[in-house]
Amino acid sequence: MPSGICATKPYRSNSEGYHTWTEAEIAQFTARHPAGTKAHLALTLMLCTGQRKCDAVRMGWKDVSDGRISVLQQKTNTPLMIPLASELKVAIEGLPRDAPAFVTTEYGKPFAVAGFGNWMRKRCDEAGLPKCTSHGLRNACSVRLAEAGCTLHEIKSITGHNSDAEVRRYTQKSDQMRLADNALDKLQRTDGNPRFANHPDRASKHEEYPHETQQKKMEVAARRGIEPLFPG
Repeated sequence: MPSGICATKPYRSNSEGYHTWTEAEIAQFTARHPAGTKAHLALTLMLCTGQRKCDAVRMGWKDVSDGRISVLQQKTNTPLMIPLASELKVAIEGLPRDAPAFVTTEYGKPFAVAGFGNWMRKRCDEAGLPKCTSHGLRNACSVRLAEAGCTLHEIKSITGHNSDAEVRRYTQKSDQMRLADNALDKLQRTDGNPRFANHPDRASKHEEYPHETQQKKMEVAARRGIEPLFPG
């Protein structure tokens, strides 16, 4: 591994901020850091809550009640009550109830925000994921919600985004894929004939009743006092 890699700035896309983890990258990370490891716990916590690292490092049993985790977002002061996903329940069920946070340092203390980011940077590098960052898991959570068909307001109820524009970039991608799937499905249901209007089972009235159509044209011309173009 090149020296100084942990000191590099987080990878950012020019158009959409932090790189959003793909499902393949999530699988690659969990293959290197399986269930039961602190790294797996950290990934699960962020992926299942969609929160920023400044909020994730503070989460603990003290915030859990009635199957929900309470969050007061540090950046926006937005209060949230997020249902505990089944995957997260499994990840935290064996953790000590008196711990100050779910994810702690080797000394049993909550991570500082910068320290957690650097620690996750190392775990991502160990998994061969130089583009991935802890914040990218918040993006990945938003993508998963969008691809599940959640509305803008439903996604915001989990992530705490303030504006529709912030969330729409995730729903637009999932909507485009879903609409494209629907479009192709409709096309394939025309027996593979892209010229649906000319499908043999859907001939126009002009083709089905040519004599009736010609008769109507002549009747209209007669009512208007016009010499029929096609005398009988």
